[in-house]
Amino acid sequence: MTQRVHRPREDAEFNFILRMSRVPVLAYFTGTWPKAIEPCRVMDLVVGGIADDYTGRLTAVRTDITRCPAATERYGITGAPSCVLLKDGEAVAHGTGPMTTAEVQKFLDGHL
Repeated sequence: MTQRVHRPREDAEFNFILRMSRVPVLAYFTGTWPKAIEPCRVMDLVVGGIADDYTGRLTAVRTDITRCPAATERYGITGAPSCVLLKDGEAVAHGTGPMTTAEVQKFLDGHL
C-alpha cells in the first residue's frame, strides 16, 4: 500500500492493515456528527504531516467510527477524534481530542 494515510471502509480492511503493517500503527478515529467534523478535519491535516515525517516508522490509519464499529469497541473509543498507537495489534498509548503536530509527535516518540 502506498497511501500515506490508509482509510479502511470496514473492520475487515482495518484488521488487514494491522496484520500487514511491519511498523507500529497510529489509528486515529473520526466521526461524522456535527461537533466532531471540524476537530477531525484538523486531525486529518496533523496526521497527514505525521505520516510524511514518520515514513517507514509508522503506518497511519484514519478510522471512521461508524464504518469500523468492532475496532472502535475493541480499543475503547468513546469520542472523536481519538488516537491509539498499536504495536502488533495491541494498544500501547491512547489520546483523545484534537492534538497539535507537536502533541502527536510527543505521543509517538515515547513509544517508537
